Amino acid sequence: MNTHTVTIGQVTRELPSVLVGNVRQVPLVEFLGDSEFTKAAAEAMLPLIDPGTEILLTVVTNALPLVHEISDRSGIPYVVARKKRRTYMHAPLIQEVPSMSLGVNETLWLDGRHAERLSGKRVLIVQDVVASGGSALALTRLVERSGGELAGYLAAFRQGESPLPLKYLQELPKSL
Repeated sequence: MNTHTVTIGQVTRELPSVLVGNVRQVPLVEFLGDSEFTKAAAEAMLPLIDPGTEILLTVVTNALPLVHEISDRSGIPYVVARKKRRTYMHAPLIQEVPSMSLGVNETLWLDGRHAERLSGKRVLIVQDVVASGGSALALTRLVERSGGELAGYLAAFRQGESPLPLKYLQELPKSL
């Protein structure tokens, strides 16, 4: 199995390769269950936060512990869009993700109460990895529909060519 080595601060990880579709192997970034790696990435991302950011927005699952750590360190609150509707959601905003780098179409759900928290705020979209930018653009649409103002895009890693004005820590190879 091919791997790709990344180092953030004093933390080094060998990212395993995973098959995407039937075409290519890519490095797999996993923040879930890796507190040391997550904390190192969050700390390194703090200087990249756009000034005036009032709230962070991410999508479940892998980016969630990363955004939580960034929020904890910066004092900036966060909101999470989900990939499934939950019964407790009140008047959720629904946004299709037009294309995913993993070859899976998805729908994002933002609870109406969380959408209200974005209204009138400068919102920074935070992700673990940005490849095509499809998820980030869907999150942007949720910010707009909530009445928020986009502060920018921030990711731990960029993989490939995204048209977004993205701030990120490191570039990952498109394939291994």
